Amino acid sequence: MSTRADVCAVAIADAFKDDGEIFASPMGMLPMLGVRLAKLTSNPDLVISDGESLFLAGVPPLFAKADVVEGWIPFRRVFDIVAHGKRHVMMGATQVDRYGNQNISAIGDWARPRRQLLGSRGAPGNTVNNRTSYWVPKHSPRVFVERVDIVSGVGPRRAKEAGPAAARYNDIHRIISNLAVLGLGPDDRLELLSVHPGITVDEVREATGFELAAPADVPVTREPTTEEQVLIAEVLDPKGLRFKEVPDQ
Repeated sequence: MSTRADVCAVAIADAFKDDGEIFASPMGMLPMLGVRLAKLTSNPDLVISDGESLFLAGVPPLFAKADVVEGWIPFRRVFDIVAHGKRHVMMGATQVDRYGNQNISAIGDWARPRRQLLGSRGAPGNTVNNRTSYWVPKHSPRVFVERVDIVSGVGPRRAKEAGPAAARYNDIHRIISNLAVLGLGPDDRLELLSVHPGITVDEVREATGFELAAPADVPVTREPTTEEQVLIAEVLDPKGLRFKEVPDQ
């Protein structure tokens, strides 16, 4: 039976499978694993990098030195790609609310926050210029909240309120956690798309700080194929680093 980490990696890979030839920009270990898995299986046209300054022609294991370099992508060039929309970024999220807004800036009141976080970083630009997904390694009511304290990444409802310039390319695609896969429904609210093997809909709802919409029959997130299992365990993450982020179940 597949581990929870493997299921999460496959769910992330599936989030990128229909993107075609764009720059896949994962932030974090599991997103990197999922993107590289997609590159080797469902979407070989993905353009990937080492996360620092190089486009990769090959697909090395996590945190291994690049074997074949295809091009140069210094930080300033990332902004050019963001502005042209040929990118799908998967970011982290300290908070996500029912409308797909994300917070990575601070917890508490803006004037006197209880905790200072990363700051908005590239979240506003990402969410109004290119496809954006989120990875949440620990699904809980502290992360999935009724209303984020500060909007860093902009959900579709706020983007529409801001006007066509913000809404035109806004595309919050998937939110993947250690429990489930979520997306935005026609009413611009989060809805449950699938639950991971061994997880119930009630467990996901109990771990969510707002009423989560779900269809009558929620499917189970697919498990990796034999080929994907081999690629994950023997090629991309032979050291088992993924289990540090999502412990073996």
